[in-house]
Amino acid sequence: MPNGTVALEIGDSQGYDVDAAAYMGQVRTSIRAIAPHEPDPATVLTRTNELLITMNAARFASCTMLYIDPRDGQVTGTSAGHVPLLCAFEDGSSEIHELLGGPVLGVLPGTDYLEETFTLEEGTALVLVTDGVVEGPGLTLEAGLERAGTLAAQALHDGLNAEAIADRILGAAVAVDHLDDVAVLVIKRT
Repeated sequence: MPNGTVALEIGDSQGYDVDAAAYMGQVRTSIRAIAPHEPDPATVLTRTNELLITMNAARFASCTMLYIDPRDGQVTGTSAGHVPLLCAFEDGSSEIHELLGGPVLGVLPGTDYLEETFTLEEGTALVLVTDGVVEGPGLTLEAGLERAGTLAAQALHDGLNAEAIADRILGAAVAVDHLDDVAVLVIKRT
């Protein structure tokens, strides 16, 4: 971003077909066009939501967006109905963190998204996932989030890098035969 922060986003569109993929492309393009001109992620999602509503698509998308300052670890984040993020710690513990935000994108006009700010401490990792990673046949969202958090924290405790942490989480999702799309984004502050 122009001020030196790093913007990160993960999202998931409704559906599994070519139209769903195209819609997610529109969401991504909208966010990328708006983000450099806005000082906070809540405003980016508010403006993106309004743009998507004007497109009158029969779809919606969830999204988590973070601005991270690499100098001090300050994170400003918001969510548009997306899966909670996970915080993993070097001591092997983890926690589920549900960000402030609002409803999914592309549904309710006039929505103002809320955001919160916290610090990503050194040696800590944030894990953002799509629902296909943590929810599926025989696996509730809560149980899946706990499992992914435990895997991430153990991997962090073992000294693995961000890519290896993501691989460990994805490997567990594949092992339980999830039918949904899967994406994992790991941010580790060193």
